[in-house]
Amino acid sequence: MADTAKKPSLGHEFTKGILKENPVLRLVLGTCPTLATSTSVVNGVGMGIAATIVLVCSNIVISALRKVIPAKARIPAYIVVIASFVTMVQMLVKAFVPALDKSLGVFLPLIVVNCIILGRAEAFAGKNPVLASAADGLGMGVGFTAALFCMGTVREILGAGTFLSGIDTMIGSFVDLKGFTGFDFSAGLESAGLSPMTLFILPAGGFFVFGMLMALVNRLAEKNGKQKADLLGCEGCPHAAGCALRTEKEGEDA
Repeated sequence: MADTAKKPSLGHEFTKGILKENPVLRLVLGTCPTLATSTSVVNGVGMGIAATIVLVCSNIVISALRKVIPAKARIPAYIVVIASFVTMVQMLVKAFVPALDKSLGVFLPLIVVNCIILGRAEAFAGKNPVLASAADGLGMGVGFTAALFCMGTVREILGAGTFLSGIDTMIGSFVDLKGFTGFDFSAGLESAGLSPMTLFILPAGGFFVFGMLMALVNRLAEKNGKQKADLLGCEGCPHAAGCALRTEKEGEDA
């Protein structure tokens, strides 16, 4: 039925994930890696790029196989596809950006169970054509990366007094940065008798920044007539009405 319906606009499927349906700030998904890896911009962007690659690739494969995968075995099949791409990405990161792999630690392989990726597979890729699914995955990945970048910027500047610290370890092997290792404001703060607020690179600071960014995005959404991202459970997701997982759960509860 989904294939015979009106084809979704690729532009719309891409742009919706950036703000309108931002997976972190609007759908409130993937909060664990968001809070854990956004202590610096480099870590956050590295996690975002890795997740985006997995999102796009897994969406493409799942969409291409949507007519072949049995309905009752779709979740295990999705996990196998996602895990395969996560393994590839992890091996590439270990080989080419070992410092980032060390910094992200266990959160890199845990992309396998990132609810953003499995959620897009179930809510979109399993029901829509390949190109639309690729655009959806790319848009959600960009939105996820943007949220991590914003959180990482605030937390790193306020919590460590630096910005883009460690960028040489991420792209220094591919781009000549001419010795640039990021901005360091600590000397200027010391001369003014100030010091970074380390609270912001601790979990409590992460929750605070996350809450402030969510409030800002909710405010922007309200001005555009959109629903607040303050509902609990599946009801907070714009795809809840057509989600097969939710329908099955309600059937079991009944």
